[in-house]
Amino acid sequence: MSVIYLDHAATTPVCPAAAQAALEAMTEGFGNPSSQYPLGKAAAKRREEDRGLIATALGCEPGELFFTSCGTEGDNWAIAAAVELNRKKGNHIVTTAIEHDAVLQPMKKLKKEGFEVTFLKPDAEGSIAPEAVKAAIRPDTILVSMMLVNNEVGSILPVRAAADAIKASNSPALLHTDAVQGFLKVPFTLRDLGADLVTICAHKVRGPKGIGTLYIRKDLIPRIKPLLLGGGQEGGLRPGTEPTAQIAAFAAAVKAWEPGTADRIRAVKDYAANTLSAIDGVTLISPGDAPHILAISLPDFSGQTVVEALGGQGVCLSSGSACHRGKPSHVFEAMPLPQKVKYGALRVSFGPESTRDEVDALARLLSHICKNKTLLF
Repeated sequence: MSVIYLDHAATTPVCPAAAQAALEAMTEGFGNPSSQYPLGKAAAKRREEDRGLIATALGCEPGELFFTSCGTEGDNWAIAAAVELNRKKGNHIVTTAIEHDAVLQPMKKLKKEGFEVTFLKPDAEGSIAPEAVKAAIRPDTILVSMMLVNNEVGSILPVRAAADAIKASNSPALLHTDAVQGFLKVPFTLRDLGADLVTICAHKVRGPKGIGTLYIRKDLIPRIKPLLLGGGQEGGLRPGTEPTAQIAAFAAAVKAWEPGTADRIRAVKDYAANTLSAIDGVTLISPGDAPHILAISLPDFSGQTVVEALGGQGVCLSSGSACHRGKPSHVFEAMPLPQKVKYGALRVSFGPESTRDEVDALARLLSHICKNKTLLF
């Protein structure tokens, strides 16, 4: 059975260039970059070249990028660092109800510790109104954390509006954005975003799992406390021997992301939105602002059971990143939708390898389910 992979928002296949770069780093350039002999110095040189390549793609200086193990680590670090820096300036934090759990769980912890946290609610397509962001920010707001692209419905959130509101309110707030789903797919520069802290990772852009970066605005770096204590790597802020193979693969994946890739992905997604929404029994929840994520629903079925049934036919998609025991994910639950639509929600997400033929294959299976009112094939 051939596999039709339509879950690129969860993770992406590692591209050949990234796999080759990792292999070379593991077998030829395996030196510890902290070692002072030639093999170690060569590894350190390669690490900095890779950091520079990723920094160029993100639009920052290499010294503003710090390697992490994943997006979750970057989000947690950014939130903890921002709160520590501004702890004496206020007690209020703004985020959204549709953030990844890597943001929501730290926020819930901070709320228990006594911070006041405002969770902005989305509309029916998963968007956050810029006016709501502006209204939420106060003089005692110390942190705003807002993702760039929602990972379940593909909405682009108003990060720039948050930056402008912070400035207009004379708030001391730092702005963090989880750009994991937006990096390389949604055109942006750090100047456009106005964010102080930005999280990205490799495995959403055809790199390996286990490597990400946190951008920290240059003037904040001297004030940031170390994430860990150890040997002083990453400027002493994120010690631990750097995973040079993952870093090399991350950089190679970024380099391999050709101009026009996002446009090609969007063309397939738009075709899918038109094709799937035309099926009697399928509801289009959101076409998604981002080029790669589409949210639909089969209201007569549980999204999780549809995912399992399609998986048996070799089709991989999801019912949301946090669906648990048949319940809607927190993203769909936060949206003002009929309960049956939330219950049957599905996320279809695309990558550079996705094709219209794969969409057609999915459409045939969904048509069968809706027409025959059964998950049996």
